[in-house]
Amino acid sequence: MTETQSHGYAEDKQRLVTRLHRIEGQVRGIERMVEEDRYCIDVLTQIAAVNTALESLAFIILDDHVNHCVAGALASGDPVEAEAKSKELLEAVHRFARVR
Repeated sequence: MTETQSHGYAEDKQRLVTRLHRIEGQVRGIERMVEEDRYCIDVLTQIAAVNTALESLAFIILDDHVNHCVAGALASGDPVEAEAKSKELLEAVHRFARVR
């Protein structure tokens, strides 16, 4: 029997995709600004907005990961799975910390 694995963000998938499309539109807007020789600070402001939007989205997915994937591994009673998910979580947090 094959078990299908769901991800923590599965319930919010459509909302996340919608947000990604909005962010994609913001990036295309920045491209247009550069093509139109817009003022540097205006371009940088929009880049900062995209970065903030991506970070916000990442934290939603990280939160879902903790509440679904990591919590499930800990609740499973399987120490190997629990350790793997905990390590994976810490690595993700370290990646976020390095970005700043």
